[in-house]
This record gives sequence, C-alpha cells and structure tokens, in this order.
Amino acid sequence: MLMKTAGFFQVILLLTIACLSPGAQAGEGIAERPDVRAFIQNMASRFHFDESDLNELFNQVVIQDKVLELITKPAESKPWYAYRKLLLTDERIQEGIAFREKYAQALEKAELRYGVAPEIIVAIIGVETRYGQKMGNYRVMDALATLSFEYPRRADFFRKELQSYLLLCRDEGVNPIEPIGSYAGAMGIPQFMPSSYRQYAVDLDGDTHRDIWKNPVDAIGSVAHYLAQNGWNAGEPVAFPAEISGNGYTRLLDKSLKPSHTLEQLHRAGIDINAHLSGNMRAHLLSLEGESGPEYWVTFNNFHTITRYNHSPLYAMLAHELAEAIKNSNDKKR
Repeated sequence: MLMKTAGFFQVILLLTIACLSPGAQAGEGIAERPDVRAFIQNMASRFHFDESDLNELFNQVVIQDKVLELITKPAESKPWYAYRKLLLTDERIQEGIAFREKYAQALEKAELRYGVAPEIIVAIIGVETRYGQKMGNYRVMDALATLSFEYPRRADFFRKELQSYLLLCRDEGVNPIEPIGSYAGAMGIPQFMPSSYRQYAVDLDGDTHRDIWKNPVDAIGSVAHYLAQNGWNAGEPVAFPAEISGNGYTRLLDKSLKPSHTLEQLHRAGIDINAHLSGNMRAHLLSLEGESGPEYWVTFNNFHTITRYNHSPLYAMLAHELAEAIKNSNDKKR
C-alpha cells in the first residue's frame, strides 16, 4: 500500500529536482492562481479541508506540458488495424496467460462474487498496464491539476476528478503528492480514475486495504466490481464477427454503442453471425477500420459495458480479442 501519513497533508515534503517523478519538472507551484485559489476555497468550505494544507500542496504542483500534449492524441485515435497491431501482441497474450495462471484463485473468487469472466478481467488489466508493469510516469496530483487548470475543453471533468482524488487521499491516509499514474490521472494496476477508485475499488483479499497499486488481487476484484456495477451480464457474449449481405445493413450503422436492435432485425437487414443465440437478443452493428476495408462486428451488452471502462470501441474490441486469446489458450490446456 502507498505510504500513509499520520494526518492528512501533515508531512514535511522536501522535494528536490532529483527526487521528482519522471514526469515532473522544476516549478514554483500554482497555489496563488485565482482559479486554483477558488478551487482550494471550495474544497475548504464544502469538504472541510485546511486551506493552508492545500496551499502547501498546490505550491508543489508542476504543470506538465507533456500531459497536455498526450491528452490530445490518445492511442485510441489510431485506426483499428494500427491500434490492434500495436497492442494485441503475442507477448501481451503470453503475459496474460501467465497472469491468469498466477492469480487463478483470485480470479475465481472475483467471478463467483461479481459474475465477470476471468479472461475479461485479465485482458483489461493487460491493456491498461501490461499486467501492472506500466502504471504511468506522472504524479497524479500534477496530471490532474494540469488538466483541471490548463485544459479548458474538459476542465470540469478533471476538476471533479481532482476533488475525488483529494477526498480519497484523505480517506485512505495517503500523501497526495506521492502516487504515480498516467498522463490523465488514472491510477494503479487497473488505471482507475479517482472517482472510480472511491466507488468501485474493493478489498478482495480481506486485508482491510483497497490497494490497486501493489496488490493484483485487489485490482482483480476492483475491475470485476466496476464491470458488474456497470451492467455486465454473466454468461452473455461480447461480440462476434458479422457476415454482411446486401445494403440493408447501412441504415443500422450509427455512433451509439448501445445494443438497440434485435438479432432478428439484424438478420433481416442482411447481418448474420456464426452463433446460436435468441433472435430477441439485443445487439449493435459496429464498423471498424480494417487494413483492407471495413470490418463488421455484432456487439452485445457486455461490449457496451466494457466501453463504460473506456469509451473507445477500439479499446473494447481489443479487450475482447485479448480475452478470447487468453481463454482459448486456457481451453486448450483442459
């Protein structure tokens, strides 16, 4: 677990340039900026934080230009074929198989409690942080502050996350300047945003701590809990490749990822899948940019649930394909 403090922010933080995280730079802090002062005052009045503690904290914040650069060009902005080739590698699949074997007991416990298939949990952790190997290079405090006060397009979202972050640090007794995460402020093995940590992180191993940074068992339980709470249906499919005939399918293509048509309706529009499922089951037709032209998929509620973790359909499809590769390897061993 992260190092705890005796009281919230009651520590002396002697940071030099040599001690800064890989994403940090020298700076003078931002506590005196009017927008930051307004945020501090709001945290003090609404949540009873000590203003002097927050002033000290924000005077250690470093605005990160690299964070602003990265937030505008995420990997999910690539075409599907390039994104898939970049992340769905043999090495990632083999590491996923090893992770599943190592944490088989925890995955079984999570499935019994939350109804989420082990391979999906493993795949999401694999896509997010390479099974805990790459959890980010930026101080979470720096990343969230940068996006809260220097990225107007989504400032409201990130200020809410910064608020949640300060609350969780107080609740958990964590020094907020210490945690390291992604350029977007996502944290730990499953890359939870602070609001997701507060709502979905669980103590699966029963040691009284919700540790998603150093405890893969808690990370496994937390991912399963997140998916279960966002609509995962145990035993239902995620997606199947679609076979298209005629032109009727074009009217069913839309940007919504919600399954809004029945399989029977898709069938009448010339869309079929190689699976025996009820014609009343609701599904969605998805088109992805393949190397030689469009790829068509029929996706279901569980695919939509994965997009609640990350809104990109590319992300959800990658998680599905990685999960299938891990599952197929496990099935062959039986």
